Amino acid sequence: MISKKIILTGSFGVGKTSLFNKFIYNKFDEKYLTTIGVKVNKKVITIDEKEVSLLLWDIAGEVSQDKIPNSYFLGSSGIIYVFDLTRPSTYKNIVKDIDYLKNITDEAIIKVVGNKSDLIDAEKLNEVRNTIMQPWDIITSAKTGENVTELFHSLGKAFIQ
Repeated sequence: MISKKIILTGSFGVGKTSLFNKFIYNKFDEKYLTTIGVKVNKKVITIDEKEVSLLLWDIAGEVSQDKIPNSYFLGSSGIIYVFDLTRPSTYKNIVKDIDYLKNITDEAIIKVVGNKSDLIDAEKLNEVRNTIMQPWDIITSAKTGENVTELFHSLGKAFIQ
């Protein structure tokens, strides 16, 4: 069995914990509870008949170096950078944040995720797409479950290739 550490990071309130809970427990809670520190859990998935153990780290708050210890990122094989499609403040520093993540992790696969697709229409989504100078990998909705499993399975698939 392959075992890989994955970090969920991004600004506060973007839905990192909601994505984590939807994937691990298939649950969504409307209440917003701030993550303090880090929450860790594991889920085993099967990709192409191979088991992959994902050790998921849900990190509180911001990406910036003064808020999150660099040690949290050590040994990570994957990083899920989450931003909120409805809040420009969560993606205004996206290019700088991704560059920072690339500098502190050796070979981690970084997935850029626009979350809360259930709260945005196609026109607004195109506006966001044209605003952000960093390509993103997938849009999700932790509430509806849209692309949540696909997100984690895409990382699992990348790990076994």
